Amino acid sequence: MHRSPFIEPGRSPRRRRRRGTPARSAPRPRSPRGPGRGILAAGAALLVLVLAALVLLDPFSGGSAHESSAASHRHRRRTMGAAGTAILAPSGYPLRKPQLPLRLTAASADPMHLGFAHPPRAGIVVDLNSGAVLWQRHPQQRLRIASLTKMMTALIAVKNTTPASRILITKQAEDMPGSKVGLLPLNKRVDVEPVLYGLLLPSGNDAAVALAQHVAGTVPRFVRAMNEEAARLGLGCTRYSSPSGYYDADNFSCAADLAELAHDDLAQPRIAKVAATAEAVLRFPIKGGKLFLTNNNPLMLYGYPGTTGLKTGWTEAAGPCLVATAQRDGVRLAVVLLGSQAPGTQAAELLDAAFDHVYHLRPVPHPPIAAGV
Repeated sequence: MHRSPFIEPGRSPRRRRRRGTPARSAPRPRSPRGPGRGILAAGAALLVLVLAALVLLDPFSGGSAHESSAASHRHRRRTMGAAGTAILAPSGYPLRKPQLPLRLTAASADPMHLGFAHPPRAGIVVDLNSGAVLWQRHPQQRLRIASLTKMMTALIAVKNTTPASRILITKQAEDMPGSKVGLLPLNKRVDVEPVLYGLLLPSGNDAAVALAQHVAGTVPRFVRAMNEEAARLGLGCTRYSSPSGYYDADNFSCAADLAELAHDDLAQPRIAKVAATAEAVLRFPIKGGKLFLTNNNPLMLYGYPGTTGLKTGWTEAAGPCLVATAQRDGVRLAVVLLGSQAPGTQAAELLDAAFDHVYHLRPVPHPPIAAGV
């Protein structure tokens, strides 16, 4: 198993074929007159009710059986633009308001004023309690995000499983390239929690596919659910094309969205527990009966005090990426760095500056993070 903090070589796949423009509908024929008209109308109404019920029963069809008509009305009002048109996410789904609206301000209002000789392509530091933005660099620029994609995969997985769930390891999951757990037993059912650890700690692409197939039946169907959830959470920069992030085409987000997603992930106790784990030894149906996993988060590896998560990523197109979260004296912070030459050291500097100079907390000594990590 790889132990490098950024271990996923990437390559660009063939781009998807663009969807064609739907043909214009033919004029609607007039309803017949006479006694048959009422029968036809009743039949049409029954058909609409049946189709609506089918949509509501499918958790990946875009409908929600739990959304009341009043909530639907509020949703429509929230997603309407000035001209009455819906505000859409990059995936095409109606965009809602985020659960943690960020207070983005002009860069000149940055309370930290911390610069780097080699800054990341984009980044942000956010107070996860209030949504206050403490530092930013191109926070809404859409960029490749590599395995930061797995933050959404984990969120959907925990919302659609219980710790007692068991999932099947398929050939498609086992054959995934890039970073892997590597010990998932083919054609066997395993407990979901070790697979979730394998998703977030060593960033297993095989774990991502196994979880996607268990939750949605197929990977494309799971990707659809990822994009629906992103729009529901108000992630206006984000579009997914895979559950792993190994392929960069049509898979992107921005620093602001990833900070909001970090807030949503850590609100899930199962994700929070896994993300805060430095090393795990888990019962697993393999030779020896145990699975040994190490978290590749550089802040976790080097013992940054108060680290609570969350995820690394790397492809050639994205470069090294990191979402790092930490907590001190009740202050909860998230750092997002996209395309950083040294995400571990830069994240530690940003967290130190925020805790010390913005919140005036007593400095906590910590081991230095190796240069370039």
